Amino acid sequence: MRLTTFTDFGLRALMRMAGTPERAFSTAELASEFGISRNHLAKIMQRLARSGIVETRRGGGGGARLARPPDAIRLGEVVRVLEQGHVLVDCFASGGDCTIAGCCRLKGRLRAAEAAFLADLDRSTLADVALPAPATGAA
Repeated sequence: MRLTTFTDFGLRALMRMAGTPERAFSTAELASEFGISRNHLAKIMQRLARSGIVETRRGGGGGARLARPPDAIRLGEVVRVLEQGHVLVDCFASGGDCTIAGCCRLKGRLRAAEAAFLADLDRSTLADVALPAPATGAA
């Protein structure tokens, strides 16, 4: 299974946030650290906020922080939220065209593989993959 860049960027940001869950992070800070688009990351944070994974606050002292402890956020949940609207193969989409519908034996196996992939991710939490705070360089 190949995850979208949207999910990749979201996981990176959440891994950083899980390393210091009491702290709020700005999208500018996270985007700079990971070399990703700030606008793209803002869209990711909006989806994560709508799903209850992060909380956001505007203004001074604002930013995004985890809405729950890192050990209460399953990786499978995050991937489901961020991959929402993306299908493993086109024939999974509603109205997806398939020239072998009715006799295809692959579709069921792909659905089972996708379910197993997400079930495996559900066994891990953000706490399991949290990134340590970056070194400040001062000694």
